[in-house]
Amino acid sequence: MTYIVNDLCIKCKYTDCVEVCPVDCFYEGENMLVIHPDECIDCGVCEPECPAEAILPDTEPSAEKWIEFNREYSEQWPNITRKIDAMPDADEMQKVEGKFEKFFSPAPGKGD
Repeated sequence: MTYIVNDLCIKCKYTDCVEVCPVDCFYEGENMLVIHPDECIDCGVCEPECPAEAILPDTEPSAEKWIEFNREYSEQWPNITRKIDAMPDADEMQKVEGKFEKFFSPAPGKGD
């Protein structure tokens, strides 16, 4: 089992989860994070740290489509191991629906 990040992270990119991850398995895109499923040790400490509730165990039915998405982008984006500021409108963006279609960017973030 692993954990995944879904589209609720888009345009929020809170990094409280990154700060608590014991194996540094988060990767940073321009406007969201992903988890490398082969590096995640299924400890679960990241899930309750996400204010946007964008982290789910892969056993959740809604998580299935995100496993390969997380794998693909974790192999393209840089690793992030420290907490950074959330995106400017993160709190407001938590309420927006359909974020993937409207805002997803495949561009990498800065990483560490």
